[in-house]
Amino acid sequence: MFSFIGDVSAAIASSYNYDGGGAAAAAFWAIYLIFILVLSVGGYVLSSLFLMKIFEKAGVEGKWRAWVPFYNLMIFFKLGDVSPWLVFASLLTWIPVLGWLVAIGFAVVAVLAAWRVGLKLQKDSVWVILYVFLSLVWLGINAFDKSRWNPNIAPASWANNGFLADRTVWQGIPVQPRPAAGPGYGAPQGYGAPQGYAPPAPQGYAPPAQPGYAPPAQPGYAPPAAPSAPAAPGVPPAAPSAPPASPQVPPAPPAAPPVPPTNPTQPPA
Repeated sequence: MFSFIGDVSAAIASSYNYDGGGAAAAAFWAIYLIFILVLSVGGYVLSSLFLMKIFEKAGVEGKWRAWVPFYNLMIFFKLGDVSPWLVFASLLTWIPVLGWLVAIGFAVVAVLAAWRVGLKLQKDSVWVILYVFLSLVWLGINAFDKSRWNPNIAPASWANNGFLADRTVWQGIPVQPRPAAGPGYGAPQGYGAPQGYAPPAPQGYAPPAQPGYAPPAQPGYAPPAAPSAPAAPGVPPAAPSAPPASPQVPPAPPAAPPVPPTNPTQPPA
């Protein structure tokens, strides 16, 4: 290792014709570059290992997904209810001035995704502060602690945002909670179907009903009418109906005439 550093420093010093002080400076920069390289590779290996454990808790199929650069960050965004396609915004950070604004926006989106992932791993919201300052430590804690993935949490507040929210469905990655369809999300809302003039229904000739034989009503016993309800208290009774007229009595026959006595000479008894 040290021989490699010496060779690199010597090559740098000889290429620029440095003296003794220049050789020392070249050796310093060579050591610094190697340190940055080792740190970057080691950090990538650790972060990929931690992401693999987090993906296993979330139910992501395939451990290889955590080891693919750029793609593992897209899955992390998706698990955090953020559109994974926003990861491509990081390619614009090299643009002067605009790159600084893109980098700040990208960092904010990454914090939002980490906050949502932490909630699903049963962490309070304050845990996202650790991610802001020590993201590798945050990943390690969530990867190896005893927390379990809980997808049954309320959808994100930006779930109805067409730019920030996640709308993609990938095979092998669980679908994250989404809000129910409502105004501004899903099918367009309104007063129903488009209104306009509806032509009347076509009219046609309806033939008259055919006459037919209706059988007479069958005679039968008609029950007497129900008695009327008694009058309410305080209401005077109705006037009585007139009595029925008495039937006419035929005249009596005339009495028989008196019978004369048989013996006129005999005085009456």
